[in-house]
Amino acid sequence: MAKKLCKHYLDALNESSLEQVLALFTDDAVVHSPLYGEMSADAFYRDLFSDTQQSDTRLLNVFNATDDGKVLALHFHYRWTLHNGETVSFEVVDVFELSDTCERFTKLTIIYDTWRIRQPHADSQRGEKPA
Repeated sequence: MAKKLCKHYLDALNESSLEQVLALFTDDAVVHSPLYGEMSADAFYRDLFSDTQQSDTRLLNVFNATDDGKVLALHFHYRWTLHNGETVSFEVVDVFELSDTCERFTKLTIIYDTWRIRQPHADSQRGEKPA
């Protein structure tokens, strides 16, 4: 089930499908992002997709972090084309907490080094084209 959820999650990211990605989260789910801060899943993905021209992910690993299977980590490579056309690539670890039924995500903590991303993201927010 965990690998299937993760595949659906990456597919929804690649398609920038708000409807598909939110279907994977509970209504009260929270996302903790090093770039966007803490916000509801709905607000986070609306912001992310409005900042995104294209996403391309490649799954590297899926880890069950607890014996009960209610926490899992998804390790993937993310190639993110920002709204202004600039592309940044980096590895990400997404740590998901699952609902009691393990069918939806209740919390996401995103872990990655923002060093290469902060300036391109800020430039894109200002509408500046890549150099």
